[in-house]
Amino acid sequence: MPITREHLAEEHPDLLFCDGLDHALVGVVSRFGMEAVALYDRALIIKGYMDDDGMTWEEASEFFDFNVIGAWAGPMTPAFADLG
Repeated sequence: MPITREHLAEEHPDLLFCDGLDHALVGVVSRFGMEAVALYDRALIIKGYMDDDGMTWEEASEFFDFNVIGAWAGPMTPAFADLG
């Protein structure tokens, strides 16, 4: 079964999600004493920018660093993993 926002939100209704990045959603991450947050695969996000927007790896990586991982939305801000 693919991971979807809807599936994750059923068990974790307070999750925040990144608009337009559902293709890179890999699950939920939690740590002791902290709320669970949505988890995204950094490489899949960058690949999406390259494929969909015609960016080079450098452009996509810089865009990700500034606009995605650099966007703070409070303690429920999603997390990003390097899985490869």
